[in-house]
Amino acid sequence: MFPWLAAHFAEDFRALHVVNYITLRAVLATMTALFISFLVGPAMIRKLTAYKIGQSVRDDGPQTHLTKAGTPTMGGALILVAIAITTLLWADLSNRLVWVVLAVTLGFGVVGWVDDYRKVVFRNPKGLASRWKYFWQSVIGLAAAIVLSFSSLPAQTEFIVPFFKFVAYPMGAIGFVVLTYFVIVGTSNAVNLTDGLDGLAILPTVMVGSALGVFAYVAGNAVFSKYLGFPYIPGAGELTIFCAAMAGAGLGFLWFNAYPAEVFMGDVGALALGAALGTIAVIVRQEIVLFIMGGVFVVETLSVMLQVASFKLTGKRIFRMAPLHHHYELKGWKENQVVVRFWIITMLLVLFGLSTLKLR
Repeated sequence: MFPWLAAHFAEDFRALHVVNYITLRAVLATMTALFISFLVGPAMIRKLTAYKIGQSVRDDGPQTHLTKAGTPTMGGALILVAIAITTLLWADLSNRLVWVVLAVTLGFGVVGWVDDYRKVVFRNPKGLASRWKYFWQSVIGLAAAIVLSFSSLPAQTEFIVPFFKFVAYPMGAIGFVVLTYFVIVGTSNAVNLTDGLDGLAILPTVMVGSALGVFAYVAGNAVFSKYLGFPYIPGAGELTIFCAAMAGAGLGFLWFNAYPAEVFMGDVGALALGAALGTIAVIVRQEIVLFIMGGVFVVETLSVMLQVASFKLTGKRIFRMAPLHHHYELKGWKENQVVVRFWIITMLLVLFGLSTLKLR
């Protein structure tokens, strides 16, 4: 909205031309989302508490988690509200890519909200049946993949291998749709699996999202993309605003989610944020880099897959408990030790991912 207003009144107020700069709007978007989180957060937590929308805790997990029972959940709605309002305020709303990412994020958020609502309000431990959850994730993921496929140029659908300037493989429309679908749905579920400790998922999401904002800015700039050997993707720069909003909203949520958490994210936040990361990574053609930077999400997911496969095939477990963060808790690590160490690992992986901008 503000870019439109600035363009409308720029002739009378020349100072408004600065709103055209993506970097300035990204900073303002971060601050706006952070402010909204701080403003709305306490009231939302009180409402969740009043309606007794509290987290249920597995009794077969770490015993320290039993004290978390009843902590308000579905706090991810706070993140989505902050992201949506901020994006509508500071992004160029004529940009189709902004609407695709926003629609995917809110769509997955609705799926997560239904799942959380059934768990905490209807006291149904299974929430939304897995087949239906996966079905609606697939519908949204495929819809986004098809839209992006029809609106992309051939050069914008190549599979790019980082660290190599001229290594890219044409995928074609079908290959692009399949890859996009798996990246969006896979990342969504990976972030959801990671969201098991206070603050564990949200800060890595902020770091990875911020880094993707840098890639979006480069991909949307004809000069920078040519210099760094990236495909030029018109309009991708506006996704920097969305990434900035996600960073601000995530940091605001972390204020309340830091140990000991006042509120949990729930599926409404985790599924939505993961889908957002996957969609942005696909648009800026950095799927492998997302895999690198989101290494914690990847390892957490693999730990669950390996645990299930091992138990079904051999009757034995590889880890004391999956996802992996619970394994380390049962080994004696304190919760905040697991969280901070996973944060540090993510920071290193994000820096490594950012190095692909130049090391090519």
